[in-house]
Amino acid sequence: MSTAILITGCSSGIGYHCAKSLHQAGYLVVASCRHDDDVTRLRDEGLHCVKLDLADSQSIEQGLAEALRITKGKLDVLFNNGAYGQPGALEDLPTDALREQFETNLFGWHSLTKALIPVMLAQGSGKIVQNSSVLGLVAMKYRGAYNASKFALEGYTDTLRLELANTPIHVSLIEPGPIESQFRANAKRQFETHIEMTASRHKDSYQKTLDRLGKSSPSNQFTLTPEAVLKPLIQIIKSDRPSARYYVTQPTYIFGFLRRVLPVRWLDYLLAKSD
Repeated sequence: MSTAILITGCSSGIGYHCAKSLHQAGYLVVASCRHDDDVTRLRDEGLHCVKLDLADSQSIEQGLAEALRITKGKLDVLFNNGAYGQPGALEDLPTDALREQFETNLFGWHSLTKALIPVMLAQGSGKIVQNSSVLGLVAMKYRGAYNASKFALEGYTDTLRLELANTPIHVSLIEPGPIESQFRANAKRQFETHIEMTASRHKDSYQKTLDRLGKSSPSNQFTLTPEAVLKPLIQIIKSDRPSARYYVTQPTYIFGFLRRVLPVRWLDYLLAKSD
């Protein structure tokens, strides 16, 4: 049997591109989406696809069970990718919105990972790949919920790697900067759902945020296609000893370096000027 890979968050963007490309390359890919129409669409395109909502523990359990039926109980690679961004200043953010952010971006990943570790231990091999972000390395204004979830993921994954160091399971982080996807459109919906803009002292800055999120094309000159994430994912899949971290896009390299060499005050000055 070919290498079996489960990828979450495959309705669009990175997850969709990686699932399609790896399937075409001959891997046994099981994609997952949280909406029925996306599951149907990907199945119609010839992909194995299961419904799996990372914010719903029962959906995670059922989706994983179906994925393991497809792969006959084997899973070589888990690519935790499904996530979204909740914009807004932390002072304006309802606590329930922060809980929702962590439910999808961290707690759901934990539930899925925790359930798969015994499978990988029993089969004697496995790779867990976490799609993090440059915003797991440095913070930016009005992205506090997402920043917090990705900073937490970085610590979670480093701990997991240490705890699995004496096992045949490898753990890696991919840390992209801006990638072409539906991320901005989804973030705009989350902003409009949870943030009361007119009463906020940040309302002028929020309008710039909405303008940026509403653009049909990327506003960042460093934005790359999802292919940029597929490349390190393939490296991890093929490697006997994958690295702990894989930087993707120039901003990740830049800020990863600046975080190491600059005083906090100088780095804060640079980050505070960003939108």
